[in-house]
Amino acid sequence: MYVPKEFKENDINRIISEIQKLSFGILLSTNHEVRIEATHLPFIVKKDHEKLYLITHLAKPNPQWKSLEGKECLVVFQGPHGYVSASWYEEKNTVSTWNYTAIHVYGQVKTIQDKDEMRKIVLHTTDYFEKGEASPWKYEDHQEYVEKLLSGIVCLEIEVTELIGKKKLSQNHSVDRREKVISALQKEEKYQSREIAELMKGNL
Repeated sequence: MYVPKEFKENDINRIISEIQKLSFGILLSTNHEVRIEATHLPFIVKKDHEKLYLITHLAKPNPQWKSLEGKECLVVFQGPHGYVSASWYEEKNTVSTWNYTAIHVYGQVKTIQDKDEMRKIVLHTTDYFEKGEASPWKYEDHQEYVEKLLSGIVCLEIEVTELIGKKKLSQNHSVDRREKVISALQKEEKYQSREIAELMKGNL
């Protein structure tokens, strides 16, 4: 991902926090024929001393996992985005653009098929996403069914080697222009324009 210095997020803890907030990403890798494969998956963050991991699982019939062991992968988390019309600047010689946030995570993949390890991962993942539910789903209530399903998945542990965070929020424009963009975005209903407006306000 191309990241000009004014759009680069340098705070690693903020990037991690954003991954935890977004949770759903795209796993990209190349298979044995060097064809790019992609799967949309939920991820949880695991910290182990100085190391950082992304944990997920995918269906065993999905062929992507078969070429992942020990290989590098890329996980993309797309944040809010919105179209910025140059007409909002009310100036000549301007062009329209798109504001957005995104995170790219590079890592080394370990595939996990041991049933005990997979059970721990699946239950940890479930507990994480069930937090806040009025009546959380519990493994104990569906134990037999879950145990059957474990044979149909593969878990992945991705050791993070590089985190890249980008926040393109018109930082390369004057405060006056940015305020005009914020005002216009707050009136938009397309995309996540209002979310982008809030991020821009916090970044002024």
